[in-house]
Amino acid sequence: MSFNKSRIGSAGVRDERRSAGLVVGMMFCAVLFIDAIDNSWIEKVPEADRSRTNPFAGQANAVSGGARLFADHCAKCHGADALGRGKRPSLRSKEVQQATDGQIFWFLRNGNLRRGMPSWSSLPKPSRWQIIAYLKSLGEQPSPGASNQAKGDEP
Repeated sequence: MSFNKSRIGSAGVRDERRSAGLVVGMMFCAVLFIDAIDNSWIEKVPEADRSRTNPFAGQANAVSGGARLFADHCAKCHGADALGRGKRPSLRSKEVQQATDGQIFWFLRNGNLRRGMPSWSSLPKPSRWQIIAYLKSLGEQPSPGASNQAKGDEP
């Protein structure tokens, strides 16, 4: 029985390349995970936006309108209960619930496409404020996978 040394050498190189590819893939995932826990969006909000107040805060009709808007525009990614879905963060996390209305408004306007959050600047301002009124009415609640979730949830 004879062995073809060129085939063995070729397979060894393929295995090394596959291993190197796995290492690179794992490093890429680690970078994405570290990026996911980054809560820097809050720091990017200008003071003028940060201090904005919601003209609809606490109004029952705005909260119910916000619930309908949330169902139409947000629930697909963040879940009907706003507790997050897959890699999409919970909007009931401490970070989101403690963010100012102005910070959330800024984030809805600007989004973060790198992390999958579209800009909702085309949604009328009153509608965005209603969504915020709804989100704030939900209050803070840990998501089912909170112990496994990253700390830097984004709205």
